[in-house]
Amino acid sequence: MEYKFWGWEQADVPAVTEIYRGIRTPRDLYDALSNIWCAETCAPRMRKDWSLENKTLGQCSITAFLAQDIFGGKVYGVPLPGGNYHCYNVVGDCVFDLTSEQFGDRILVYEGNPEQKREVHFAKEEKRFRYEYMKKKLEEWCK
Repeated sequence: MEYKFWGWEQADVPAVTEIYRGIRTPRDLYDALSNIWCAETCAPRMRKDWSLENKTLGQCSITAFLAQDIFGGKVYGVPLPGGNYHCYNVVGDCVFDLTSEQFGDRILVYEGNPEQKREVHFAKEEKRFRYEYMKKKLEEWCK
């Protein structure tokens, strides 16, 4: 498979859990999520623009926190206009952004960004529900 997400070349950190059978690296997670991302997992404010051609739109925080569950590390956020953050993962020296494709050719800076905390993101009940839904779908996919 040809990958287009940022950091795919070095996205070979091993999973720290065996809960998700077949998910051994972030590339494996990307493969699985490519079949799971949908309008229901997209941020509500972006749902009208979500499409099969732009599956990663509005999926960043729930994807990054799920990747953190599987690979460890930390979640960081690129500041965006309007006070939002685009979330990505850092595990040791490996930096990857499974949902970077939503930005097309726009270049994001993946250094010097603030760490993101799940308790802050999941204080929004709809975001926590979307994360739990995606996690359940991944569990079903891996059976």
